[in-house]
Amino acid sequence: MHPSRCPPPDAATDLLQLPNVGPSAAADLRLLGLSHPADLRGRDPHQLYLQLCDATGARHDPCVLDVLMSVCHYMDTGEARAWPSFTAERKRKWTV
Repeated sequence: MHPSRCPPPDAATDLLQLPNVGPSAAADLRLLGLSHPADLRGRDPHQLYLQLCDATGARHDPCVLDVLMSVCHYMDTGEARAWPSFTAERKRKWTV
């Protein structure tokens, strides 16, 4: 979903209501055992990315980590941002 159309985090009841989450990202989150937006509160996006790579047996594109950063940030702060705005931060923090 485009960040400007997201409900407040406390009102989000479906993963598809999260910023930058479409069917594929929602399926990835469900694979990790995250079925509700609130499940993302306090989670480490890098750990989620590594768990996703392990669960699928494949290295995912780094933009997947950007999306995970965006949804964790949204649920923790209420600020909905487009996933590319997390790319520079990801590059500073992690090598994937």
